[in-house]
Amino acid sequence: MQDRSERTRRRLVRAGAQMFDRTGYASTTLAQIVQEAGMTKGALYFHFASKDGLADAVQEQGHTLLRDFVSAQRAAGVPPVQALIDMTHWLAWVLHEDPVIRASFRITSECAGRQPPVTDFHQVWITEVLRLLDRAREAGELRDHATAEGPRTLLSAAVCGIGVLSGTGISAPELRRRVGALWDSLLTVLVPADQTGRYDVHACALTAGLTAAV
Repeated sequence: MQDRSERTRRRLVRAGAQMFDRTGYASTTLAQIVQEAGMTKGALYFHFASKDGLADAVQEQGHTLLRDFVSAQRAAGVPPVQALIDMTHWLAWVLHEDPVIRASFRITSECAGRQPPVTDFHQVWITEVLRLLDRAREAGELRDHATAEGPRTLLSAAVCGIGVLSGTGISAPELRRRVGALWDSLLTVLVPADQTGRYDVHACALTAGLTAAV
């Protein structure tokens, strides 16, 4: 029974993500979500008290996907700077492949200033960026000045900017190419000049693995 309830909840979260991604938070109705899920309003209200609650669940699912990716990179022993690079390429990929991530960014953008506030998905990503930067500093991977606010702000803005670029309709290969070009410049700011060659800014192996997993 509990497994069935969890499957129902996941189905509703997925349907919510698809509708929020397709029509936006404000325009999406609970009736549209239950129709997309092939369920009843009673099933939805059993799990979520409101559209806000479902929107938070969509964003939490997006956060879980991000945490799982970062944890897998760490378990694999990927150096922090390479993990940062890989995370941005992963973002470029999932923005095209997963409505949960797209919806999470869209909800945050559309609901800025709402009371009570919804989860800030931009901040979720920025927090992970700053954690990886802290790990990179502790590992001695960064230039001495790269712990200042400038690089931290630049990287945070770059992550949010990938979400904005994806929303323009840019193709997946072009977005990945631009992410690689971005890191060509960022590495010169972040790491010592003689260390830039250590990193794969295009994350080719990562992208190939993700594509094969689809």
